[in-house]
Amino acid sequence: MTAPSTTPALRGLAEDVSTGRVFARTCAAEWTRLWTVKATWWFLAAAAVAMVGLGAVAGFDAAADPVPPQGDPAWLVSSISAMPAQFALLAFTLIAVTSDYATGGIVPTLQWTPRRAVLFLARAIVTAGAATSAGVLLGLASALAAFAAARPGLSLPLDEGIEVLATVAFVFAAGTVLAVGLGFLLRNTAGGLVAVFLLMLVLPLLLPQFGYEWMSALAEILPGSGAAFLLLKGVPGMTTVSSVLVLLAWAGGALLLGWLRLMRDDANR
Repeated sequence: MTAPSTTPALRGLAEDVSTGRVFARTCAAEWTRLWTVKATWWFLAAAAVAMVGLGAVAGFDAAADPVPPQGDPAWLVSSISAMPAQFALLAFTLIAVTSDYATGGIVPTLQWTPRRAVLFLARAIVTAGAATSAGVLLGLASALAAFAAARPGLSLPLDEGIEVLATVAFVFAAGTVLAVGLGFLLRNTAGGLVAVFLLMLVLPLLLPQFGYEWMSALAEILPGSGAAFLLLKGVPGMTTVSSVLVLLAWAGGALLLGWLRLMRDDANR
């Protein structure tokens, strides 16, 4: 007698929960999940060592130079150190998505949040947002380390700092969104890591070495080339506009494909 009377009430209560409340609760759960996993701290530690360590090394090198720099901006170090550090943040983001598939936790996750679009959006925002924010803070720390080590040789002009950190934020945001999309699309940690490293590092460096014009053109439309140009300005044939468009296209395309697979396929396949 009890079950028939309580089931409709519970069902009605569930239907009354707004999408906004479900989204807020899912974001809170994703945030807690992200920071209670040891891998998160290991990858952030690797990124911190890369960015802050390179900043300090650059500062000490500048201080030891027989002709020390006079007022050169320390912000350049942030762009340089962001190149190797981005791979730790990309791996951190990818594993945050694929770990649920590796352990089978995606099934209870979707039972807790059956609205797949809400889960997808919450996981993408929390994971990519956390990685990007951490990258920007480490970029600031890298410049401060270089400034402190080389003082008074280097300077920290505010206007240039805002521009450099905004560029670092955009590159990290586009890269981590790409990693989120690949994680949902491939559902495999090893495959996702291989894909990220191929697109962001290996192919952009390898293809131009063959000497064929079409291979160089192909390398220019890879996300790694766009990131390298924005951070280092060292990719021939690319511009700021083309680099931004390439990164946006890859990030948006990967996110769309990952969303489609989550919405249409069984979660445990």
